[in-house]
Amino acid sequence: MSGHLAPRRRLAAAVLWSLNILSRSATVAFVPTSLSRTSNVFRLHEKKNCRINDANGRNYGRSATTLTMVSGPDGSNDKSCEQLSTPTNFDNADSLTRRRLVLSLLASASFAPVAANAISETAAATTSTTAVANAAISPAAAAEANAAPIRVLKPPLDLRSYETYTLPNGLTVLLVSDPASTTAAVAMNVHVGACSDPVEVPGLAHFCEHMLFLGTDKFPDEDSFNKFLSANGGTNNAFTDSEKTVYYFEMDGSINSRFSEALLRFGSFFSGPLFTESATGRELNAIDSENSKNLQNDVFRLYELEKDRVNSEHPYSKFFTGNKDTLLEGTKRQKINLREQLVKFYESYYSANQMSLAVVGPQSIPQLKQFVQEGFGSIPNRSIDPPKDKWAYKILPYDGGKSGKSLVPAEKSIMEIVPIQELRQVTITWPIIFKSKEERETFRLNKPDYFVASLLGHEGVGSLLSYMKEKGWANSLGASDNANLSDFITFEVTVELTNKGLGAINEVCEAIFSYIQMMQKSAFPDYVFDENLQLDELEWRYTTKGQPGSYVQSLATSMDSFPPSLYVAGPRRLALKETEDKLISSDDPRMSFKTSGQRDLLKDSCTDLIGRLTVDNSFLTVFSKTFEGKTNQVEKWYGTNYNVRPIPMTTLMRWSNPMLAGSIGLAYPRKNVFIPTESGLRVKKKPKQNGNPKALSFEEKIKPIEPPTLIRDDGDEGRWTVYFKQDDRFGKPKAFLIFQLLTGELYTSPLKASLAMLYQQCAADKLNEYTYDARLADLSYDLQVMPRGVRLTFGGYNDKLKTFASYVTSKLARELDDVLPSNEDEFERYKDNLLRALSAFKVKQPYAHAIYYSSLSQQPRNFQYTNDQLVSALKETSLPQLVDYVKTLWSAGKGEALIQGNYDKKEALDIVNTIDKTINFKTISSDQYPARLK
Repeated sequence: MSGHLAPRRRLAAAVLWSLNILSRSATVAFVPTSLSRTSNVFRLHEKKNCRINDANGRNYGRSATTLTMVSGPDGSNDKSCEQLSTPTNFDNADSLTRRRLVLSLLASASFAPVAANAISETAAATTSTTAVANAAISPAAAAEANAAPIRVLKPPLDLRSYETYTLPNGLTVLLVSDPASTTAAVAMNVHVGACSDPVEVPGLAHFCEHMLFLGTDKFPDEDSFNKFLSANGGTNNAFTDSEKTVYYFEMDGSINSRFSEALLRFGSFFSGPLFTESATGRELNAIDSENSKNLQNDVFRLYELEKDRVNSEHPYSKFFTGNKDTLLEGTKRQKINLREQLVKFYESYYSANQMSLAVVGPQSIPQLKQFVQEGFGSIPNRSIDPPKDKWAYKILPYDGGKSGKSLVPAEKSIMEIVPIQELRQVTITWPIIFKSKEERETFRLNKPDYFVASLLGHEGVGSLLSYMKEKGWANSLGASDNANLSDFITFEVTVELTNKGLGAINEVCEAIFSYIQMMQKSAFPDYVFDENLQLDELEWRYTTKGQPGSYVQSLATSMDSFPPSLYVAGPRRLALKETEDKLISSDDPRMSFKTSGQRDLLKDSCTDLIGRLTVDNSFLTVFSKTFEGKTNQVEKWYGTNYNVRPIPMTTLMRWSNPMLAGSIGLAYPRKNVFIPTESGLRVKKKPKQNGNPKALSFEEKIKPIEPPTLIRDDGDEGRWTVYFKQDDRFGKPKAFLIFQLLTGELYTSPLKASLAMLYQQCAADKLNEYTYDARLADLSYDLQVMPRGVRLTFGGYNDKLKTFASYVTSKLARELDDVLPSNEDEFERYKDNLLRALSAFKVKQPYAHAIYYSSLSQQPRNFQYTNDQLVSALKETSLPQLVDYVKTLWSAGKGEALIQGNYDKKEALDIVNTIDKTINFKTISSDQYPARLK
C-alpha cells in the first residue's frame, strides 16, 4: 500500500513495512516521531487505506498504519495497540499530522517497531537546581487574560466543553471538560527543541527533557511522579522535536484531589526542576544506551544523512539525540560543566510565555481552571522571544550548493546508501523554503502539500503507481512532506522499487517529473479540491472522541501552530480560510466551498508549490544493498556507508523535458464514485442515549451489551447462519459486514500458510486501482485466510458499501484471473516482497522478537509457523501451486455472516443473498466442518 503519505509526525522519514506478517495481510506503515523517553515500544495508529492516513484514519495519506514511539517510562506501552486503532477517532494519531513524509519502505516480518527518529528514555533519578522567580505580568498577557473567550471550533459529535485563555504568567491554556469520562490527560508543549542545542553540546535539549522527570524542589524524590501515576492508573512520557519538547501524562481523573495533586507535581517540572549532579551522571547512561541501540536502525541512519544535506549553519543540521561522547566526554574536553549547561538551557528557554498547556478531564471548566492556576501559575515568565526567531527566515537551510556549507551536497545530487535491511527505494526531495512567518502561516492554513500529495500519491487508474507497476518498476509509492520546521519543509516522493525498478531509476524519476509537468501546465480539476473537501468534512462530521492521552498531545502541539479558534480544527480540516483575510468560523460540516474564491485560494497555493518542484531544486536518495562494498564515505554518528555524486547533466536535461504525461497513460484521477450522497447519510435508528453526557458507573460499564440476533439459520446442513444488529448506539451512517466460509485444509502447513499470504498480497495489489477510491471514501475490506476458513470483512459508510462488497467478493471468489499474477515475473515480484519482509525480522531488536514470539504463542496449536518455516516454504512455492490453492478457497463450505450498523433486517438479508450468489459455493455437511481450534 502506499500513496499520499500523510502521517504527520515530527522529524525524519517513516517506514512503510511491506507486510504485516503477524496479521498475515495488509501493509503497515510506521511513522517515527521525535526524540522520546523510554524504550522503543510503539503505539499503533490505524489509518484508513489510501495515500497513507492522518490521525483520523482519514486519507491524508490514507493507507497503512502510523506508528509513534510513546512508551511508558518502564518501557511498556502506555496504551494497547487495539485501543488506539479506532478509525474514526480524532484523538488518536493526531489528525494533526497531515502530510509529513513517510515511506521508507522497510520490508518487515512483523509490526515490530522501528525506532524512527525518536530517542527514548526512562524516567528516574534525581536532580537539583533553583527556579527563577516569576516575571512581572506583561500588559499584553493581562489584556489577553481579560479578553472575551474565544470559541474553539470542534466536531459536531464532540460534546465536550472547550475554553482557551492565558494565565497571568503568559502560559497559554486549553481546557477540555469531559464529564462522560473518568480519564484525565495533560500535555505541556515547551516551544524549544533540539534545534536550540548549543553547538558545543549536541543532545542537550533531549537530555534536559530526561532530567525534568528526576525530581523537583517540591517533590525531590527522583521517581516520585512515576510512583504517583502508577498508584493512580497513569502513565507519562515526553518527546523532543526540532522546535518543541512535549511532556504528557494520563491517569484516572475521577478523584479531584488526586488529579489536582498530579497537576501540582507535573507543574513543578517547569517551575523548579532540581538537575542534581547524581541524576545527571546516571541519566547519561540511559541516553547513551538509547543511541547505541539505534545505530543499526535504518530510519535513524537515513534521518541523520538527510540532515547532513542541510546548510551546516542551520540548526536542523545538528545531531539531536546526543550520546555519552557529546554530553560527557565532549563537555570535559571543552572544560564545560554539563549541569551548568542544563541549568542555563532551562533558564534560557523554559519560560511560561513560550509554553502551551492542554488539559482534558472530567471536571467542569471552572474546576479545571482552579487546578491549572494552582499547578502552573508559578512557572516563571522570562518574557523571551520564540527560540526559532534566532534562525528562522534568516539562515537558509538549503542554498543550492552556493555556499558549500553542507556536509553533503543536496540539490542536483544523488546519495546512494547501504541499508541494514533489504531495502530498495528511491526518494526525490524538494526543499520548500519560506521567506517569512506570514508565508509559512498561509502555507499551513491552505495545506497545498496535501492536495499535491493526493495527486502524486494517487493509486487509481492513470496514476504514477499504476504506470510503474505496469512497467514492473515499483511495489508502492508515496508522497508527502518530511522535515517540517518553521522556515522550511521538504516535500518528497518515494518509490519502493522492484529489482527491475532499481535498474531503471532514471526512468522512474522521469515519470515523476512527467506527472509534475502535467500539473504545472494544466490546472487541477475543480473536483480534486471539491472531493478532498467532502471527504475531509465527512470525517469531521462523524469524528468522535478517543483516547485522552493521544488527543491532549495533539492539542498541545497544534496550539503552537494554529490560531486559538483552530486548535482542534486546524490539523483536522481543509480550507481553513474563507477569504484571504478571514478564517472559517463554523463547526458545521461543509459539502462544498462557500465560494469559488475560497477554492481559488487553494488553487493558487497549489500552483505555487508545484512551481517549486523543479529538477534543479531536487535531490535523490537511493537505498539498496547493491551499493555494499562500493561506497567511499561514512556518516559520523551512525556509521552509515554511502556515496554522493552529481546527477549527470544529460539526465537532468532529460528530466527537465520528460515524456508527455498523456503519452505514457498518466492522468488526473477520475471522479470518486464512492463518496456517499447526503441522502445516503441518513441514520435509520437514532441512538438511545441522548441528553447530557455523564461518566458510566461501574455497574453500567459491566452491563452486557445486547448481542446480535439470529435472522437466518439454514441448519447444520444448510448454507448460512446470519446474525444482525442494527446500530442504536453510535448514530453513524456506517456498517460492518463479516462473511466467513468455514472450510478446512487451508492453513494446515507452512506451505499453505505461505500460499495464503501470497494470495492476500497479490489480491490486494491487483484490486488496488478499484479499491483506492473506495478507501479514500472510508470504505474498507480485509481478506484473511485462517485455520478454519476464509473471511471477508467490509466496513464504512453504508451508502455504497453493498456495491463495493459485491464487486470485491466477485473478484476474489470468482474472477480469479483478475486477482492472481498474470505471469511468472509478477509472481516472483510478490514472492520477493514477502521473502524480504520475513527475512527483515532477523535484524530486529530483541524486544521486537519477544513481541513476535509472544503473539505466535497465542496462535492455535498446530497452526504456529515461525518465520524460518514460512521462508523455507515460500521459497518452494510456484504460480501453478498458488492458482490451484486459491481455487479451493471458495469452492465449498458453510457460510456465516454478521451484519451490523446502519441497516435494517431486510437490507441485511438482501446483502447476504447478494454475496451468496456471488460466491456460489457448494454446501458441505456438518461432519465436514473444520474442527474447533485449541
